[in-house]
Amino acid sequence: MDSAFQILLRHAVEAGASDIHLKGGGPVILRVDRQLRYLDWKTPTDSWLREVIGELVPPHLREAHAAGREVDFAFAVEGLGRFRTNIFQQRGEVALALRLVKQEIRSFGELNLPDTIRRISEAPRGIVIVAGAIGSGKSTTLAAMLDHVNSTKGKHIITIEDPIEYLFADKQSVIEQREIGLDTASFSTALRHVLRQDPDIIVIGEMRDAESAMAAMSAANIGHLVITTLHTADAMQSVQRVLEFFPVEQREYARQLFAATLRAVICQRLVNSTVSGVLPALEILVNTISVAKAIEGSQTEKLPGIMELGTNEGMQTFDQALRALVSANRITREEALAHAANPDLLRMSFQGVNLSEGTRILGSRR
Repeated sequence: MDSAFQILLRHAVEAGASDIHLKGGGPVILRVDRQLRYLDWKTPTDSWLREVIGELVPPHLREAHAAGREVDFAFAVEGLGRFRTNIFQQRGEVALALRLVKQEIRSFGELNLPDTIRRISEAPRGIVIVAGAIGSGKSTTLAAMLDHVNSTKGKHIITIEDPIEYLFADKQSVIEQREIGLDTASFSTALRHVLRQDPDIIVIGEMRDAESAMAAMSAANIGHLVITTLHTADAMQSVQRVLEFFPVEQREYARQLFAATLRAVICQRLVNSTVSGVLPALEILVNTISVAKAIEGSQTEKLPGIMELGTNEGMQTFDQALRALVSANRITREEALAHAANPDLLRMSFQGVNLSEGTRILGSRR
C-alpha cells in the first residue's frame, strides 16, 4: 500500500475521523463527531488516487470496478482498523469514501445499549432487524450482539456480508463470515445454500429484496435466529419496508409469515452527548400478540402506540428513549427535540403535559 496513503489514514484516525473523503484536486475531508472538517494535507491528485485505487481494489473486484467505475469493499491496516470503502467517479475523476470500522468490539454497556438488546440477541429463533440511517451505528450494535452470543453460547453463526466489516474470532461459538464476490457469488446464492451449512444463527448483511426477506422468514420459521439490517428511519417503517418488497399478490402471505417469524426491530439514531461524543437513542419493537395482530391486519400505524405502552416487554419509542436521556442529563432538550419523532408531544412532556401516541391508539379501539 502507498506509504503516503497509510500516513494520511493514520492522521485521519488520530483526528478521530469516522469517515474520510478524497477526490482529485479537492482537499482531504474528514467527518469527526458527525461534522465535516478539513485535514491539513496536500491536495490529492487524480493520478495519485488512481495509483492508490489500483493497489486497494481486491483482485476479485477489479473487473467489476473497470466495468462499472464504482465498487464497495473493505481493507485492513494493522494498528488502525478496517476501512469500509466505496470508490466512484465524479466529473470524470475518481473519488473515495472510507469509513473506519474499529476492530475492537465494544460491549452493550460500553455502547450504552439497554439490557433489552442482550435479551433479544439471546433469542433462540426469529428475525431481528437492526435498522437506521447510514452512519447510525447499526453495524456496531450488530457486532456487539454477535460478540455477546459468541462469548456466552455455543452456536454456529454464518454471516453473509458485502463487504465483511468486523472480524470475529471463535470463542464459545463457531463463526464463518462469507463475503459477496469473494466467498460466494451473490446474496441469493449464499441464501440458497446456507441452510445446508447447519447454522444456528444467520446474519444477512442487509435485507434488500423479496428474495432475502423470504429466505429470512423461511429460516426463522424452521427454528433459526436471523439477524439483518435495513436502512429505515423507525420500527414502523421497517415493518412496512419488508412487506413492500413483495408484489401485491404475495403480500398477504408475506404479512402472515412475517407476523409469525419477527422477533424484534431495533432502530437506532445517534445523538450528541452533553459530555462529548454521541449516544444511541433506540426505538425497540418486540413482537407480542398485539404487534403480530397489527402486522397481520395491515395496521402498522398502530405500532408506535403499542411500543409506547409496551415498556414491560422492553419496548420503547424514540421519543421515550430521548426523554430518558434528557432526564439522565445525558443529552440536552434541544438535541432531543431535533431527533424526536413528534417534537410537539415531546416538548409538551418536558412541560409536564403528557399526551401519548398510546392514548390515541387506545382511543381508536373504542
